[in-house]
This record gives sequence, structure tokens and C-alpha cells, in this order.
Amino acid sequence: MPEIIGVRFKPCGKIYDFEVNGLEVKKGDFVVVESELGLNIGSVVAERHAADETQKKFKKIVRKATEEDFQQKQTNISLEDEARDNCLERIMARGLPMKLICTEATLDRKRIIFYFTADKRIDFRELVKDLASKFKTRIEMRQIGVRDGARIVGNLGICGREICCKRFLTSFEPISIKMAKKQELVLNTGKLSGSCGRLMCCLGFEYSEAPYEDTSLVGKALPANDDADLAEAESVISSLEPFGGSGQEEYEELSLRDEDQPSEQQPVKQEQKGKRRRWHPRRRKKRPAKK
Repeated sequence: MPEIIGVRFKPCGKIYDFEVNGLEVKKGDFVVVESELGLNIGSVVAERHAADETQKKFKKIVRKATEEDFQQKQTNISLEDEARDNCLERIMARGLPMKLICTEATLDRKRIIFYFTADKRIDFRELVKDLASKFKTRIEMRQIGVRDGARIVGNLGICGREICCKRFLTSFEPISIKMAKKQELVLNTGKLSGSCGRLMCCLGFEYSEAPYEDTSLVGKALPANDDADLAEAESVISSLEPFGGSGQEEYEELSLRDEDQPSEQQPVKQEQKGKRRRWHPRRRKKRPAKK
């Protein structure tokens, strides 16, 4: 069975498995691998381990990253900026309803990938021809979702910190309005939506299918001859002492309700109701007929 390691290309991106190919690499090293998009530099984030027999064949690591590879990656930044500016110009010239998010070039410059968002499918064949004639390389257009676009661009949330998908989230979990209702939040889409226009991912952090109330003592009968349960009840009462006064007095004051009032006050209320003056409609006087 071949040995594989986990490689990540972006800070919060997915982890891909590659075959070690006999190289001495460890966690934290930078390696050059040939992914589906071409040659790229990635960091090793998972230790080597044996692959299962049922898994498919993995691509191999080309080599460990060198100084020349990092210099080539730096020079590619100018190519990416130029490609982005040219693509924005052509999008405006052709009037395409799309938003360009970022541009990425492979390490060997054999491919340039353009990431964009749009409400529907876009016919970008003419745009690809314009870009291919300009840069003389393979052009690839990839449509992504608005949540992925917010992860790439980055922003600040309503909490004042960087959005979670940019900092540490590696995958998006489904978020529903039910999570906000369960946490008794204000159902205002302006306050519950993130910079991407969708419900914020942090709504799922404190959401749980279990109820929030502590129902461990609800419906639990208190035996008359159980000293342990009596001691537990006394400890609950004594915990109310910081509110002022003794615990027993505060407990009786909090548990007193309208239906627990003495029955002597009830006849008084009935007598007061009986003494109320009844309302009778006022009779109108007949006016004398005009002569």
C-alpha cells in the first residue's frame, strides 16, 4: 500500500491526498505537486499514513519546493494582476452579467483560472477567445457560489472580527432560519445575513437539536422520606440567597402566585362586583311637533 500525505493549497482550503513518492517530507514542508489544475505549491498539513486498498490511485509529489519555485510564484502575481484587469475590461465591453472574484495562474504558467460569480449560467466563449489571444495560454473559467466568493475576498463580520470562512472554516454546512428561531434571535435578515448575502455560518456554532432548558429536575417527584433529595432541594433554595434575605423567604416570595392568594379575599371581590352600578340606556325625550 502506498504512503500518502495531506496537502493544502490555501489557508482554509480542502486537504488533498498525494503519494509520497519516496521523498522525505514531514508536516510543515512545502512541496510541488501536480493537481488537476497544474503544478502548484502546497503545504503538508497531515502526517504520512498508509492508504487503504479500496482507495483510488493518488497523484505523486513532484519535489520539495525550492527557492526558484517561490520566486516563480512571486513573478506569477504580476501575471495574475494583468489577467484580472484585462478580464474586467472585456467583461464590461461585452456586457456580461458576471462578477470576477480572483485570478490564479499555475506555477508553470500553462493555465490561468478565472473565478467568478453570477446569478445564472453565462455564455463566456467569446470572452475566453479574447483572453486566450491575449495571453497565449490555456484559459479556464470557473463559476463559484457567493459563499466561496466571500471566502476568497474576505471581510469583517458584525462581530468586528474577520469572517469565519476566511479564518478557519474548511467547508460550508447548511444553515437554516430554524437555527435562529431555536436561539431566540431577532428574525431580521439584515442582521442574520453575512457579507455573502446568505445566513451567517456562526448561527450553527451554538445550535443543537437538544432543548436549551435544563429539564433534569422537571417532573421529578420529591419522596417524603429521601434525605438526599431533600438536601438537594434545600441547596437549590439556598442558592437564591444573593438576591437578598434568607433563601426560604425569597423562595416563598418567588413561588407566590395570584391563584395561591388566601381565599378570604375572594368574597370581598364578589361583593365589590355586586355593588357596581348597572348601566341602563338613557331614554330620549320626545320633541313637540312643529306647527
